[in-house]
Amino acid sequence: MKAVVAMDSFKGSLSSMEAGRAVKAGILKACPGAQVVVKPLADGGEGTTEALVEGLGGEYVQAQVTGPLGEPVTARYGIWEDGKWAVLEMAKASGITLAKTLDPWRASTYGVGEMLLDGIRRGCRDFIIGIGGSATTEGGIGMLSALGYRFYSRQGELLPPVFSSLGKVARITAEDVPEELKDCRFQIASDVTNPLCGEKGAVYVFGPQKGVKSKEREPMDQAMAHYAEKIAEFTGKDCRAAAGAGAAGGLGFAFLSCLPGVTLRSGVDMVVKAVGLEDELRDADVAVTGEGRLDAQTAMGKAPVGVARLAKKYGCRVVALAGSVAPDAGKCHEEGIDAFFPIVRGAVSLEEAMRPENAGRNMALCAEQVFRLMG
Repeated sequence: MKAVVAMDSFKGSLSSMEAGRAVKAGILKACPGAQVVVKPLADGGEGTTEALVEGLGGEYVQAQVTGPLGEPVTARYGIWEDGKWAVLEMAKASGITLAKTLDPWRASTYGVGEMLLDGIRRGCRDFIIGIGGSATTEGGIGMLSALGYRFYSRQGELLPPVFSSLGKVARITAEDVPEELKDCRFQIASDVTNPLCGEKGAVYVFGPQKGVKSKEREPMDQAMAHYAEKIAEFTGKDCRAAAGAGAAGGLGFAFLSCLPGVTLRSGVDMVVKAVGLEDELRDADVAVTGEGRLDAQTAMGKAPVGVARLAKKYGCRVVALAGSVAPDAGKCHEEGIDAFFPIVRGAVSLEEAMRPENAGRNMALCAEQVFRLMG
């Protein structure tokens, strides 16, 4: 029997690979002769860097960058394949959890551009970038400025890389953009399909959670539209209406408009491809997946369902293990998960259940009992 294990992280408890290794231990206790392959899993958000670095034998590096409101931040990201590949989470540089206050007029993605430059200088040319959890609504002007794009006002003034500059952009230059950028490819992990502007765009939909007031939405959206028009004039392509342009406060638009080799796709699909999960599932009998809490939202396309759909393509049975299971988790059956099991064995506090040693032990014990039925 061949079992392929791809567990999402149990946030605050187990990493993807830690959870996967615990499942493997349980399977082998029940079925000593089984072939068990463990692959990392993430959805492009928090934990993606750790999953890929641990699962692909990479290493962590650090860069001193500019935080969302201008403060210095140490941003960690991962590299592998002798530094050819890099995985970054924009939230490590410009995330909402880094901002001491919500200020959409000043919050900038400048640090994201600095992270990319650091990777380029290290020799990385292929980038996987998760763009969830941003504190910004500035259309990516910060990232582009860090990469060498320059934005000028009608009076010839160099504009700062913040939202308050968007409505003033009159001229753009790219003389300071490094030549190496042309050789780079960017896979952007985002499940957001919103356009840049309008009532379904970055300002109206995502702005309020980043501090945009109701009365500010219309003028800010107009400023965003002006900025986007100037970029379209400069690049010769208009990406305002592209699906995902509104992601991360318009950072998706900046990538699509000004950077080469950009692909926006589901974070789960991107990670699954990067780790070669499909190749292992082709001849597998069982796939094991899971996350901290299994519920109806899981069925809406979260990482375990991404695994289940792919496994069903090859006729695999699919088992999901979870820290807790919600009453509406039955919807996961409709998406390819054949059976799911909570790993907690008795009444305990959440703190006790989440201790890594307890969670790992419970994971292994649960996997063992499931596979005693399959051996």
